[in-house]
Amino acid sequence: MPIKSNSLKQLALQKFKKSFWGVFSMYFILLVGLVSIFAYAIAPDSSKYANQMHLAIHSKKPGFSVDMLTLPATSTTPQSQFDKLFFGNKNVDSEIPISEYTINENQLTYIEYASDGLTGLEKSIDINLLENKNQNDFIKEKTFYFGTDKYGRDLLSRVLVGARISFFIGFVAVFISLVIGIFMGSVAGYFGGRVDVFIMWIINVTWSIPTLLLVIAITLALGKGFWQVFIAVGLTMWVEVARVVRGQIISAKQMQYVTAARALGYTDFRIITKHILPNIMAPVIVISAANFAAAILIESGLSFLGIGAQPPMASWGAMIKDHYNYIILGKPYLAIIPGLCIMSLVMAFMLIGNALRDALDVKS
Repeated sequence: MPIKSNSLKQLALQKFKKSFWGVFSMYFILLVGLVSIFAYAIAPDSSKYANQMHLAIHSKKPGFSVDMLTLPATSTTPQSQFDKLFFGNKNVDSEIPISEYTINENQLTYIEYASDGLTGLEKSIDINLLENKNQNDFIKEKTFYFGTDKYGRDLLSRVLVGARISFFIGFVAVFISLVIGIFMGSVAGYFGGRVDVFIMWIINVTWSIPTLLLVIAITLALGKGFWQVFIAVGLTMWVEVARVVRGQIISAKQMQYVTAARALGYTDFRIITKHILPNIMAPVIVISAANFAAAILIESGLSFLGIGAQPPMASWGAMIKDHYNYIILGKPYLAIIPGLCIMSLVMAFMLIGNALRDALDVKS
């Protein structure tokens, strides 16, 4: 009877599939990734950063509905469909919440929406000035499924667009940390001696500085902004990767396959990249999943402090900062919804990291 042999990759994949929370987290992360990429195609408010304000309907509860009068944009900027899909619509029609309206021949008379039992202003407009003459085209009932924030913006759209920052900062920060950490750890672990002492001194100095304090210092040096936060977070997370890679290489370089590679005359670069690194990537993959979660939390903390993504850019941390005082004002959902989004995404990365750790453990 033939014996079926499986490679280590296949065995690890089989073990990973048996982890319900690991597989569930993987699909959840993929879903968030797709949402972050196509956020403007999904979000009800497709304006850039989902920043269309309606101050008359600020801080409304989830499920709030109102009649919305849509007026065509007065000026248009040339914009491709690709730009609209991935960066938002720059030519946004004006929306006016209304409570009542009447149409008399070509004259539309409406009363603007006003909360707290007040009566809004009464205004009139010539229907001939509208692109769509059909009443159902320029007056529609709009529902805000997550409610509106303190500026009257659609909270659901802000959450969907804000997922892009939290998700992509993980990729960029982890990529930067992997590039620097693998290089520094490989050089220190493989060559040893004074090179190892010098690199470990850099690692220990960087490690001794509180992460959030170091990120704040780098952010202030580079300036406030979207990409500055990505770089700052990535430059503070490489030390963990470097320490893990260094320890793994110190153990791996004593193996027989490394000795054989040296005997064949291979260069140090080839031995490290082609022989050692592929055999020690399991713990690096696990720590990268944890770094994803850490990067999301750090970015949220920076945005909460006001030195992360800057307004009007949508960010989950900035949304909590803008609305945390509403928790005691009877509208906690304004801060709880983005908080739950951060918690669920961080938990997904931690669960998939635990599943990968168990699947890649050769002793189990």
